Amino acid sequence: MAGDLHTHTSSSDGSCSPEELVAAAKKIGLHYLGITDHDTVDGVRHLYENGLYPGRGVNIIPGVELSANHPEKDIHIVGYNIDIYNEALSDMIDKIIEARWERFSEIIKILQTKKYNIREADVLKTAAGGSRSIGRSHIARTLVKIGAFRTVREAFEKMLGKDTPAYVPRYLPEVDEVIDVIHQAGGLAVLAHPKLVGDDKLVEQLCSKMDGLEVYYPCHKPDEVQHYFFLARQFKLLIAGGSDFHGAASRFVRELGDFTISDELAAKFYIEPAN
Repeated sequence: MAGDLHTHTSSSDGSCSPEELVAAAKKIGLHYLGITDHDTVDGVRHLYENGLYPGRGVNIIPGVELSANHPEKDIHIVGYNIDIYNEALSDMIDKIIEARWERFSEIIKILQTKKYNIREADVLKTAAGGSRSIGRSHIARTLVKIGAFRTVREAFEKMLGKDTPAYVPRYLPEVDEVIDVIHQAGGLAVLAHPKLVGDDKLVEQLCSKMDGLEVYYPCHKPDEVQHYFFLARQFKLLIAGGSDFHGAASRFVRELGDFTISDELAAKFYIEPAN
């Protein structure tokens, strides 16, 4: 079959539990599965602590997707093959999650002043799986549930995105800090979905710091894939790819397996877990 190096579970903003995601990967015959939740490794920890990782049927690659600070652009860096109990990584994640909760509370207060009938408890109910990594997507999905907006996209465009009434910035670590922590955790730092950065000159600058580049991504057109492929070769980077699967909330794919990369590429990110 193939592999998918970029997926999310209900431990962040996905709709599938870690067990459901792994079961789906096994069912469709994926050989490699990167679990890369936003700002948390709780999903992989849950699998490990319940004897489901490492396991048979699919090679799980432990990962995390971290946002990095930039005044204008969204920069996401995925760490692969990380030590999920690394102290430096845990400290950074705890700081990010604390900032997420502060932002979450502030956004809810703003929405209430604008007469949206929404409470923190409503959003936490939407965030199935007891996610600690509460984000704007959870709030957007709750707003859709109460009929305030038709879609998550509309909620972001009119209320939660940058330059909208309920947008609240949050703490983000610097790019070099994120890369350093991923390396401290024994992992590989990969620039995620470079097209979404929206600035190819910045992408080139970032490539000089990375171990890999997410060349294959659902919204990358063939000419863009070719461009990022040659960019990865230029900077001697590993070539990554994945669906960014979130389940029902996915932006680009509906089902796991709709977008994959070859075993040859995915295998380069896999390290056999120690017994």
